[in-house]
Amino acid sequence: MKLIKPFVRGVKKPFKAFKVFLKQKAGWLGTPKILPYRGFGNHLEVFIQGMVIEDKGLAKPEDRHRVWHNILAMVKRFSSDEIPGVKVKAEFYGLSQISETDENGFFSFHLNIKEISDKLMQKHWHSINMILIDEIIEDQPEISAKGEIRIVSTDEGRIIVSDIDDTVLISHSTQTFRKLKLMLLKNALTRLPFKGVSAFYQALERGKDQKAFYPFFYVSSSEWNLYDLLENFFDHNNLPKGVFMLRKLEHSILKFWKSGQGNHEHKYEKIKSLLGFFENHTFILIGDSGQKDPDIYNRLAHDFPGRIESIYIRKIGSKALFKDIEQITSKLERVETHYLQVEDTKDAADHAINEGYINEDLFHEYSQIKDSEMVKM
Repeated sequence: MKLIKPFVRGVKKPFKAFKVFLKQKAGWLGTPKILPYRGFGNHLEVFIQGMVIEDKGLAKPEDRHRVWHNILAMVKRFSSDEIPGVKVKAEFYGLSQISETDENGFFSFHLNIKEISDKLMQKHWHSINMILIDEIIEDQPEISAKGEIRIVSTDEGRIIVSDIDDTVLISHSTQTFRKLKLMLLKNALTRLPFKGVSAFYQALERGKDQKAFYPFFYVSSSEWNLYDLLENFFDHNNLPKGVFMLRKLEHSILKFWKSGQGNHEHKYEKIKSLLGFFENHTFILIGDSGQKDPDIYNRLAHDFPGRIESIYIRKIGSKALFKDIEQITSKLERVETHYLQVEDTKDAADHAINEGYINEDLFHEYSQIKDSEMVKM
């Protein structure tokens, strides 16, 4: 059995690392679990990450779950112990690589796929096997998991990047009490999306000719601890399957309600990395006015002129986003970017139809409602 080191040079969370060490020494550490997060790749390389944590037995959500079930699930998400300093092996179409978890229990893999890229381009999603190499509890069973990687070919010329909270998922991010109620009292099946978003995103995924399957990336200030909730929510609401790009936990269980707060600069960095990784693709960015999305997306459009086709910002709250909207729109036009502030799905969809991003008939088929019945995004 490998003993987890309680302290390493430069560790930022010595108490948490020491807690895991003591639990392991005392035989109280539960069975470890590999949590792979969806990864992505181009014709040259793939990237995927995940965590090794103590399995808290988080159950699948049900719409009939009572309030205490949902509260318990949220507590488990933010109280699980991440396991540092253990090795995980990835196996992918004959390629293999070993990674060691950091102090937060995260591991990552970068694999060169140049030799097998022709095979991978034949479909969008591929499985990757992961195995925990180290034995960290007595009589540990084999610990393995399957992750998924989205391969984006050069033929898929457009990528859609969307924020999550208050863009797709009703979260009330700017209103602490209402946000806390949703986090504690609801689960992935009872949380609500903005109506019309599913149809709009599905239409964007298929494109104007309905032959495409444009890739989706969901960038959020929410922590990875909410990954299972988001994955189940997106599946349940028929939103396009995509890659989530969240951030590492910055708050303890006592401050879980602060999830999604901060300066949101990581959104800029993550989307910037996508623009560099997929350098032959154009992007559509979708967000809201509550978490600096307008500023971040504007910066990206100016930093990568000609790469951001359109920016859609859903207005939340009663105040106007900008007083100088015409000036902002004019500046973005110089870098070949359309900018729209929208209050409902219809505004965004109408623009997308006019620009040839989506098929009008397909959008209305997905939404199954008339234009006059369209409700707010």
